[in-house]
Amino acid sequence: MSYRLGVDIGGTFTDLALFDERNSAMTIHKLLTTPDDPARAVLQGVHELLEMAGAPIEHVTALIHGTTLITNAVIERKGSRCAMLTTAGFRDVLDIGIENRYDQFDMRLKYPRPLVERTLQLEVNERVGPDGEIRRPLDEDEVRSVVARAVERGAESLAVCLLHAYVQPAHENRIRAIVKGAFPDLPVSTSAEVLPFMREFERWTTTTINAYTQRMADTYLRRLEDGLAGMRFAGQFYIMASNGGTVTPATARRFPVRLLESGPAAGVLMSSHLGRLLEAPNLLSFDMGGTTAKGALVIGGEPQKKYELEVAHVHEHKAGSGFTVKIPVIDMVEIGAGGGSIADIDERGVIRVGPRSAGAVPGPACYGRGGTEPTITDANVLLGFLDPAFFLGGRMRLDLEAAGIAMRQRLAEPLGVSLMRAAWGVHQTVNENMAQAFRLHASERGYDYRNFTMTAFGGCGPIHAARIARILHIPRVIFPVGAGVMSAFGLLVSPLSFETVRSHPLAVDRLTDHDLAAAFAAPIAEATSFLDRAGVPARDIRVKRRLDMRYRGQGYEIEVVLPDPDGRLTGVADLPDLFSHEYARIFSAAQLNEPLEIVNLKVEALGPRPAMAKGCHLAGIEGGARLKGSRRVYRPEADDLVDCPVYDRYALQPGDVVAGSALIEERESTCVINSGDAVRVDADLNLIADIALSGRN
Repeated sequence: MSYRLGVDIGGTFTDLALFDERNSAMTIHKLLTTPDDPARAVLQGVHELLEMAGAPIEHVTALIHGTTLITNAVIERKGSRCAMLTTAGFRDVLDIGIENRYDQFDMRLKYPRPLVERTLQLEVNERVGPDGEIRRPLDEDEVRSVVARAVERGAESLAVCLLHAYVQPAHENRIRAIVKGAFPDLPVSTSAEVLPFMREFERWTTTTINAYTQRMADTYLRRLEDGLAGMRFAGQFYIMASNGGTVTPATARRFPVRLLESGPAAGVLMSSHLGRLLEAPNLLSFDMGGTTAKGALVIGGEPQKKYELEVAHVHEHKAGSGFTVKIPVIDMVEIGAGGGSIADIDERGVIRVGPRSAGAVPGPACYGRGGTEPTITDANVLLGFLDPAFFLGGRMRLDLEAAGIAMRQRLAEPLGVSLMRAAWGVHQTVNENMAQAFRLHASERGYDYRNFTMTAFGGCGPIHAARIARILHIPRVIFPVGAGVMSAFGLLVSPLSFETVRSHPLAVDRLTDHDLAAAFAAPIAEATSFLDRAGVPARDIRVKRRLDMRYRGQGYEIEVVLPDPDGRLTGVADLPDLFSHEYARIFSAAQLNEPLEIVNLKVEALGPRPAMAKGCHLAGIEGGARLKGSRRVYRPEADDLVDCPVYDRYALQPGDVVAGSALIEERESTCVINSGDAVRVDADLNLIADIALSGRN
């Protein structure tokens, strides 16, 4: 017997999936997250899932974990007290930022307060030039004195952020050695190791976040490791990183900043896996859980990536109002709209949904755990989309009356509308907001969703997907098996990987093939070393190379993907054509007669992708009657509740067709099929919905 187990922590629920490698059977489980101690829900969920499957934990070969812990720690300011040591004269960089106004006309703009308080932003005399030449030697006695002062002031971790350390890390490395000798228990993050990138502000914010969360990540991982060891788990334990790959706990402890988008990345990985199996290479991956909704593009079977994101926005999700972090991450658009997102009335007198969330505690009003504000889940249960007696397969009963009281008092009565109109207003506001965010995300990247397929998952995704697809004119939606816990599935198809980005300015017209190979040698060795230490044989490691290039003199660059080195080797002579092709794709056909330069080198090392056979099936779930019955569901055109057939997803067989309007229920979610849409069941029991695009009902 051999099993792999995926565990994904969300803001409201913790999802688990156990894959039996003998027969491709998948056992799934979902339970409320425990915000006071997230590890408790993980360990409890693992125990319950293994009991459900009758699987001995000794036969679990790998446990892969995705978590929102690091993101939440930055947003909620729950990391350790961090000090920063920087070059004399540059302690104000974190406060000055890049002087970018995210709203030109708002005179009261707010920016996130630096994670390092003013009294712990300390300086040391040293100077390295942009060419790497040491112009002022490091004063080591001063380093000892300054760090001792930081510890006296309560510093629990240290970020070392020196000028031009990306090109010459000698001083940062020496400071690390000094600190480790004097204060061996003080976690140290150096900017040259965390992000060898030339722009100081981005490099230093990324490094301070790494230091700010390092001690907490270590404590959390140790709690999990000890708990799993107490359960006699002896397999491999991996953590999902933001780039869609997995890392060992040692790497996660060293670079916790790389876990900022750990959980959401897993769902996109599973979408791309599903797209490859169903020969649908271009996808919109739509994940709507209990706290947020995420959209991501999958092009040619591969998730799109970026190397910058923002966290801890002070103005909802407005770009420019958060911390800028430079890490490899799957390119997603995220809005504060999940099942627990709270609906209220804004200053214009119209419905606003999110980003405030009821979370797992107290949760939506219908959870009966003390929540009094209406949420998306409250709206969906009032509209009839959710069966109060079948939530989580009946393990958790919803309070319809409490949902009605919250919706009536907070929205319906103040707006002077009926209870059902208020609930529908919440539901449709969310749909329009998500469609607008997804449309903007695609257009900024030059893609048209009308030729795409949507994959819908998460506890709330299948409820909203068909209507959002209709708004976006997406012709087809895939509701995968086990859609409510699909992010946990994604953890099981993620390879071990490590990515690095290194600033290395090079003029293309003065570059030789030997120079290019030599420049890549160090980042390739660094990236592959993490996989080597994880036990991946060298023959199984794939390397992907990318360059950030621009016309000389430009302020920003575009990414150029180099062909796989195992295929046609790319020489310097190929770079202008590769750059021109990508430049034309982004900016149309306009070309400049200017020399080219390389700014950054990017390397991704990947291990083998874990196998998950086509046709995996859910274990331990028996279907009943194909047609469970009917339920009263709100129809906006009638402004009333009407009868709607309800189908048992587990009783549907390959080849079955369901015509809308209809509800297709499973334990973790409900697929809402609108009038005019049609669903067919494929050979692997995925639901394939063809969307009627003639209107926006």
